[in-house]
Amino acid sequence: MDYMDSGLKYTPKSDKDWDSSVQFLPASDNKKLEKKKGPGKIGAVIGLLIFAAVVALMTGLLVWHFHYRKDVRIKQMYSGSMRITNQGFVEAYEDANSTEFKALAKQVIMQLKVLYSKSPQLAKYYVGSSVQAFSEGSVIAYYLSEFSVPSGQESAVAKAMADIDKLVDKFQRSSFRTGNSLVMEDVTSSAVDERLVSSSFSRFFRYSEHTRINHLGQIQSPGFPNRPYPPNTFIQWQIRADPNSVIKLDFDTMNLEEDCRNDFVKIYDSLVAIERRVVQELCGYYSPSEPLTFLSSGNVMLVTMATNDRLNYPGFRAQISQVPRGSPVLSCGGQLSGDKGTFSSPNFPNYYPPLTRCQWFIKVPAGKAVKVTFKKFLMTEPSEDGSCRKDFVEINGKRICGDKPDRTVTETSGSNSMNVLFVSDASYVDRGFDAEFEAIDSKNPCPQQFQCMNQRCIKADLRCDGWNDCGDMSDELKCKCKSADITCKNGFCKPMFWKCDGVDDCGDGTDEQDCGCKSGQMKCLNDKCVSDKKLCDGRDDCGDGSDELDCGTNRGVSCTDLTYKCNNDQCLSKTNPECDGVVDCEDGSDEQNCDCGRSKFRTSRIVGGQDAEEGEFPWQVSLHVKGYGHVCGATIISPKWLVTAAHCVQDDGKTRFSQPQTWEAHLGLHSQGVAGHSVKRNLKAVISHPNYNDYTFDNDIALMELESPITYSDYIQPICLPAPQHIFPDAHIVWITGWGATREGGFAAKVLQKAQVRIINRSVCNKLMGGQITSRMMCAGVLEGGVDACQGDSGGPLSSPAKNRMFLAGVVSWGDGCARRNKPGIYTVTTKFRGWIKEKTGL
Repeated sequence: MDYMDSGLKYTPKSDKDWDSSVQFLPASDNKKLEKKKGPGKIGAVIGLLIFAAVVALMTGLLVWHFHYRKDVRIKQMYSGSMRITNQGFVEAYEDANSTEFKALAKQVIMQLKVLYSKSPQLAKYYVGSSVQAFSEGSVIAYYLSEFSVPSGQESAVAKAMADIDKLVDKFQRSSFRTGNSLVMEDVTSSAVDERLVSSSFSRFFRYSEHTRINHLGQIQSPGFPNRPYPPNTFIQWQIRADPNSVIKLDFDTMNLEEDCRNDFVKIYDSLVAIERRVVQELCGYYSPSEPLTFLSSGNVMLVTMATNDRLNYPGFRAQISQVPRGSPVLSCGGQLSGDKGTFSSPNFPNYYPPLTRCQWFIKVPAGKAVKVTFKKFLMTEPSEDGSCRKDFVEINGKRICGDKPDRTVTETSGSNSMNVLFVSDASYVDRGFDAEFEAIDSKNPCPQQFQCMNQRCIKADLRCDGWNDCGDMSDELKCKCKSADITCKNGFCKPMFWKCDGVDDCGDGTDEQDCGCKSGQMKCLNDKCVSDKKLCDGRDDCGDGSDELDCGTNRGVSCTDLTYKCNNDQCLSKTNPECDGVVDCEDGSDEQNCDCGRSKFRTSRIVGGQDAEEGEFPWQVSLHVKGYGHVCGATIISPKWLVTAAHCVQDDGKTRFSQPQTWEAHLGLHSQGVAGHSVKRNLKAVISHPNYNDYTFDNDIALMELESPITYSDYIQPICLPAPQHIFPDAHIVWITGWGATREGGFAAKVLQKAQVRIINRSVCNKLMGGQITSRMMCAGVLEGGVDACQGDSGGPLSSPAKNRMFLAGVVSWGDGCARRNKPGIYTVTTKFRGWIKEKTGL
């Protein structure tokens, strides 16, 4: 196959045969214009003026009708397929230049024209059709039809095309149908994605592939991997497999522009771009460790690619092969029995095929009940409204769809058997589910535990403790609150230490009422209360300037500890303006040095427990003591500099942790002991903060200089350093990462772990931690426990998302145990040390 062979684009010739219904104004009555005795000259002048006005009006209407009205037409393209049941497929139909193809294509086009002529909404706007391909079964024809539609009539044409199957049925029953007419079934049609017929395309390529048994074929974007794909280009690959096989499409590289509105790849379960048969749309950069494997429902597939005129990337490469219908990868449904077992959607954790229906019949020993728990559940489809009409799992008469947190979907039967049904429709597929079943005591499904409404079992002492342990809040319903708890108006009980922490924990605002500021007042960041009328009045009424932030008049404000300072010493009232994609400083300094804080890959929704994806946090560093292994974490802030915790580099009786020769830094590491894409560097210098207090952990920050600079890659990138004025608000969601112990007293993790936590109000945290929190410390965690940093995570980053990049909010410092309830993790606040970091590194 020559990838530079130009393919043909569809440009149907206009028949110019639609009716232009022109209506003329009625002729004037000459008798009414005859000269009569009357007003004389004045009347004649008035009459001439009226006549001139009528002529001008008629001229204007005719000009509008013939010129402007005629030109306001919209080109609409519809794609579709039809099954021709009175024809048999022959091999020559694969070749668009064969006599057989052309003959059948001509019949299809003629029949489409006749079909459209039966619809008043379609007949007068129809331009022409072309047949793009044929496939088996008996013969399936794939076509494109063009309509020239007056502005305002688009919806009428769309409705008529949506009902094309009804029109076909009526036509098939018609007594006027000739004997040699094609017999059509399963006729479908939908509007073509406008991006696929853009007038900006200057190049068109079209390729055809037929897979073979035990053979791995390949398709790729033009120029890959030696040069970027071309701009303003439309490409399509028509892929076929043998009968009784399906197509497997497996991308090993997908690197396109991030915005799908610009460059994208679109996959169809068809040989023409029918939106009702679209499998998936892809853009951006996917990690090679994330599977991108798709299966067709039949023996055909179409891959399309469209590019605009800017920002061209390396492109994609994919392997194509055919899979026999009896293959294990397509196995689906069946009988399951025993005390426990597992089952999953076809092709999991890859994408399941469209038009799939599986049913599992589960049976456990007599006297027991069946409990099914979905360990993973990822079944989301665009435009799904929650009614689960498209892709779904049906269990106990209940349909389930969408994305669900791990192990939160659980169903229990009332007997020793259960049926589970999985259905996918013709468009858009997802990764599916992974489930387990087990036999339980039907009379006591949760022995010595509490059974949630969603069938989960939790410890009995977690009932009515203020935490959503069930996941559906059922363990917190109908509770009598303790005197030490907040009694929310909606009936929930919440721990008292959450009162007035700036977060609506009750859900109805109860815990944030009567918190010091009266009605008509605002609370400053320093907890002072001022009148709402003083907000944005140009004066610092709070004392910390927080009442004058984000007031619209961004530039030229007085400089305070909270305002952002540009390089030209101009101050901004906008909160966190750095690297937000908007130039706010006159000198543009707020958008300088912003190539940071971004993973090169799209983040996967499959979190795999809490394993991070490879390359998801490319600024994470593993610090090894030579000859020993991982001890602490660190963060990349430049090609030469790392940030870590000061307590990681304090000497003890055996090891001189303060000396650079003790350490080696592993950058780009994902799994301990597996080099992969990682790079190892020795250290040139270790600089601990001079005011570090090893008793209180105050000023717990240190810098490390690498012996030689690193080269950034997909797996090695710096995080963004926040400005000194950067605000990380209470309840803001942040990420902790590291290879530390997965539980208190446990062993270190082999694969990089990640967890979402939230920033906790400082005063609340200070109460929880016995008054040990200084202004240079930040608290973050999930107070119900179970998520926290731990031994071995020290020195690693607290990554704060802001739009599409991450900032270094803090450095893992200390805590009271690991993941204990009401004991958050404590982090060194990096904004407090920006001056020191700049002094030592120049950053």
